[in-house]
Amino acid sequence: MRVAIVNDMQLAVECLCRIIISGGHELAWIARNGEEAIASCLSDKPDIVLMDLYMPVMNGVEATRQIMSQAACPILVVTSDIQQHAARTFEAMGAGALDAVNTPQVDMQNNSAGIQELLYKIDVIQTLTTGLRRIRKNTVPLPAKQKWISAVPLIVIGASAGGPAVLAEIISTLPETLNAAVIIVQHVDVRFASELACWLDRQTKLSVCTAAQGDVPTAGQVLIAETNSHLVLDGEGRISYCSEPSGVIYQPSVDVFFDSVCSHWHGHVLALMLTGMGGDGAAGLLKLHKKGVMTLAQNKESCAVYGMPKAAIELGAARFVMTPEEMSRKIVSWAEDVKV
Repeated sequence: MRVAIVNDMQLAVECLCRIIISGGHELAWIARNGEEAIASCLSDKPDIVLMDLYMPVMNGVEATRQIMSQAACPILVVTSDIQQHAARTFEAMGAGALDAVNTPQVDMQNNSAGIQELLYKIDVIQTLTTGLRRIRKNTVPLPAKQKWISAVPLIVIGASAGGPAVLAEIISTLPETLNAAVIIVQHVDVRFASELACWLDRQTKLSVCTAAQGDVPTAGQVLIAETNSHLVLDGEGRISYCSEPSGVIYQPSVDVFFDSVCSHWHGHVLALMLTGMGGDGAAGLLKLHKKGVMTLAQNKESCAVYGMPKAAIELGAARFVMTPEEMSRKIVSWAEDVKV
């Protein structure tokens, strides 16, 4: 891949250059601030941009936002201490960045635990952008359906790049009295899951927390996948985590989650597919749609990355294509309609 670096720190740039070359990739260009990065992307679009968050002239969040609107290409946030700067990282992901990783610290012998993590994330993005894997039609085998019926309406949401900002926009408008439980699978590094839950909790009147093994979806509560395993619903409608299937790009996978909802949630369901790269969740959304579930996909104009919604729409999995604002209104009206 042709990899571009956006960073104003000379030592960090030298470190990233060595890692890129050692990983068999090509250096496209180097920019020292966000404005330079935008101009470079417009004149020579790379396969991926490694974007720092804090730079003079223009920071990484604004640069990401403008690159995604003017010369869209995959962006990976690479910055010091991403957990300490979680809020700014979520802003960048909301603007369209695909993922985030700490800047590796490398010695003269190229020894660093961070090297392999950075190269792995570059490889994952390469897989997404080159289409090496197709949308899965089958996922982990699930036990036979149980006969229990849930009295709690369930809202399920899948999101990836650009997701945090849209999630905040949607749930911030939902009433405290919402008669439904919400479960979110957002493609995010495991280290960010709890930070994302805390950040979203500050945006809404609902209670937001990470989903733990054995949790039961409850009205007025928002649960977020908390590990790098797949979040699923078991035969009794409780939260569970599993490692299979292992050969998928993302863990947790939206497809695996939606499949489990289709098989195990015997009550009212509303499903949303939000902004993101790739096609994870499209096949699962189609299964829910065929089962009679109300399915919504985010419209192209409001997406930071129009990949996952596009895949779902092309499969015929979305009953409605909407803006986030329209989705919020639909959630409220749907929850009122199914109130028991």
